[in-house]
Amino acid sequence: MQVQRVVLNSRPGNNGEPSPENFRLEQINLTSDLEDGQVLVRTLYLSVDPYMRCRMNEDTGADYLAPWKLSECADGGGVGVVESSRCRALTEGDIVTSFNWPWQTHAVMVGGGLQKVDSQMVDGHLSYFLGAVGMTGLTALLGVREKGHVTKGANQTMVVSGAAGACGSLAGQIGRLDGCAKVVGICGSDEKCKALVEDLGFSTAINYRSSDVSARLKETCPAGVDVYFDNVGGAVSDAIIEQMNEEGHVILCGQISQYNKDVPYPPPLSDKTQEILQRRNIARERFMVLSYMSKAEAALFELSQLVKSSQIKVLETVVNGIENMGVAFCSMMKGGNIGKQIVKISD
Repeated sequence: MQVQRVVLNSRPGNNGEPSPENFRLEQINLTSDLEDGQVLVRTLYLSVDPYMRCRMNEDTGADYLAPWKLSECADGGGVGVVESSRCRALTEGDIVTSFNWPWQTHAVMVGGGLQKVDSQMVDGHLSYFLGAVGMTGLTALLGVREKGHVTKGANQTMVVSGAAGACGSLAGQIGRLDGCAKVVGICGSDEKCKALVEDLGFSTAINYRSSDVSARLKETCPAGVDVYFDNVGGAVSDAIIEQMNEEGHVILCGQISQYNKDVPYPPPLSDKTQEILQRRNIARERFMVLSYMSKAEAALFELSQLVKSSQIKVLETVVNGIENMGVAFCSMMKGGNIGKQIVKISD
């Protein structure tokens, strides 16, 4: 069987922006002869995510993330359908997902490494298993619940950076549902600001490219900020932390503004920001969703219910074709997506 796959062609360099040329499309022959325990899957959707920028480096800077190897197939979140099986737990037609799905149109995989999913959990929107009812949703829900300390009736203000991205767009909605009186989103275009307020129910949105974030936060959050869901780091985060109240909570989820730089994760803070955190006793703890997988099943069920009842709205940016994996990844890294960036591989 002839299949297409995407391999890592070159590394961007630790201080480099990734480009589509860092990836290469190849044709390979895939045997459909299965060994015991194996399945042949057809890929339906693949995910591109900010953490993958770290996997493009020789050293990812994270002990739980392996780097992609040059001229080898890239991998990440994927969902597909079983076409043939020699694994007892899986049969033809089953929908399966994995965090280590190869960037291939078809693949032979070990059945034990796949998770069978029920399409009813997402009302047939199978790509949601890579976003709102998958790892992204878990990160948003458990991040807010475990580190946000949101209390109904406490009149709290939450700010989300990277608010129009896959995780931020969910985190803000969860903050609102869990009881925040005000949820403010920071994002990079007027179109995104409009989507946050009109589609997702954020109280306000601030375009950091065209606004003075500090001045706008003072206007929109006169009582200060209690909870900050941080997806970006850098100058935007410094401006938000400056407006935070005593005993506030920073949920340190991601630092996408720093991922093209050769700095450790989490990147070091300025002396001024560190001093604010200490003086105001603001908790800023790194959130690692992999540390909370014992809560994943119940959380995914809750996310499914919230999505199906339209209490959470899901935004996606979908690109078609495996040949566009590199283009989709680089666009997402520059903020070209609203919501989750997905690549549709087949119907």
